[in-house]
Amino acid sequence: MELAERFAYFGIASNLITYLTGPIGQSTATAAENVNAWTGTSFLFPVIGAFVADSFLGRYRTIVVGSLICILGLGLLTLSTAISSFNASNCPSTDTSTSCSPSSFQVVFFFFSLYLVAFGQGGYKSCVQAFGADQFDEKDPQERKAKSSFFNWWYFSMCSGILVARLIVVYVQDNLSWTFGFGIPCIVMVIALFIFLLGIKTYRYSAKVEKKNAFQRIGQVFVATIRNWRSSCSAIALEEEACGSPPHHSSEQFKFVDKAQFVPNDSKELEKVCSLSDVEEAKAVLRLFPIWASCLLFGVVDVQFSTLCTKQGATMDRSISPGFDIPPASLQSLMSLSIVSFIAIYDRIIVPIARNVTGEPSGITMLQRIGTGMFFSALSMAIATVVEMKRLEIAREYGLVDEPNVTVPMSIWWLIPQYVAAGVADAFTSIGMQEFFYDQVPRELRSVGLSLYISAFGVGSFISSFLISIIGRVTGGEGRDSWFANNLNRAHLDYFYWLLAGLSTVQLIAYLYVAKKYVYKR
Repeated sequence: MELAERFAYFGIASNLITYLTGPIGQSTATAAENVNAWTGTSFLFPVIGAFVADSFLGRYRTIVVGSLICILGLGLLTLSTAISSFNASNCPSTDTSTSCSPSSFQVVFFFFSLYLVAFGQGGYKSCVQAFGADQFDEKDPQERKAKSSFFNWWYFSMCSGILVARLIVVYVQDNLSWTFGFGIPCIVMVIALFIFLLGIKTYRYSAKVEKKNAFQRIGQVFVATIRNWRSSCSAIALEEEACGSPPHHSSEQFKFVDKAQFVPNDSKELEKVCSLSDVEEAKAVLRLFPIWASCLLFGVVDVQFSTLCTKQGATMDRSISPGFDIPPASLQSLMSLSIVSFIAIYDRIIVPIARNVTGEPSGITMLQRIGTGMFFSALSMAIATVVEMKRLEIAREYGLVDEPNVTVPMSIWWLIPQYVAAGVADAFTSIGMQEFFYDQVPRELRSVGLSLYISAFGVGSFISSFLISIIGRVTGGEGRDSWFANNLNRAHLDYFYWLLAGLSTVQLIAYLYVAKKYVYKR
């Protein structure tokens, strides 16, 4: 199911900027902002889906409903491109082009379909992985050990779907038909949902053991904490002693939340309103947010490879053999390929060696894994900067600064190192975040935990869109070319990449500080 879902999603996302700057007719900056906005929305909707799953429908039903909505969106998206293709055939032809601007209705219909896909994937994206991890019995030592490996092979399968999409679907879109290119993901999702439904009698389902769901319990803790805000911890300790209550052994972090265990000072009743376990659940959720916040810039860097790096590759020499040019978006498959290759090496070679050294069942801790990936993320932007500087230098050398439609005589394979570094970064950080946010939340909130991991990429996409918008306005205007000018030979993507490399380094330092203070859930 996940393999097909990622195939469908990246079958659209990988080449979306090409469609927006081509048939839709948007500028590079506007198209990049729209891709970032859609990507951000796609990664934030799972928070809503996780809430619905953990509070009402359950993970299985939410997966099914979300999949049906996504299939509907993919079908309408295919229809919207078919309408555009039909109308384009009636456009006046020139020697070089037969395209014309689509109508307002076509654009609105396209974006409506696009966001319907995002809404549908929000229903299942956070639930599918949590539902898969639920199939392991944590009380069984062997299954618990296998669950850590599950996250590695889950990501392996996911990246396999992405790899196929970037190699096949992108080629179909660029060389055959956008309608067929968007229709393939729809067909694949229908087949995947059918296969998923075949397992209904064999799945393990999480049983609800509490009368109140986790959202209610944790929400009540925060409300009680605010209500008792003026109560001092020493007063609470005296209150306990006066009542003959046994000493409570709460964690040392976020001690102010302990106030939720008592009624306000002006009340005559001395009874707890929140249990110690509820308070510890709330603290576990609070502890996640500093880690989450320190991962946002990783999402900002990640989205560049499907937007600006793709446009960067479109200006370079993409010929593999006479008459065959590699689509620029297909180069993203190098990320997927490096992830798939590295995961196998990591799981079968690195982890066993590290396990013998550290004694950790997973080789290194989840937070160490995330931090390692952040280093490679910053490195990928540094490499991207050097490559873009070289591309601009060659464009000036051959007098192509004012010839944006002429291919810069520099092979697209120069982009390989930055894509490989980004793939290794994903293999460390993304999988580490998945396991971390699944493991460190209360059992009933595991869909929400995984949605927090996903939302970090969503917020990162919105930050990227904001940065592009602000920097474009500041650096452009008054006859000047902005960093994101349509003519990339006059733009300065290298400056933007340097900025991201610097911010990623600062992020890594902040993350190391936060991670050092983190206390794992008991």
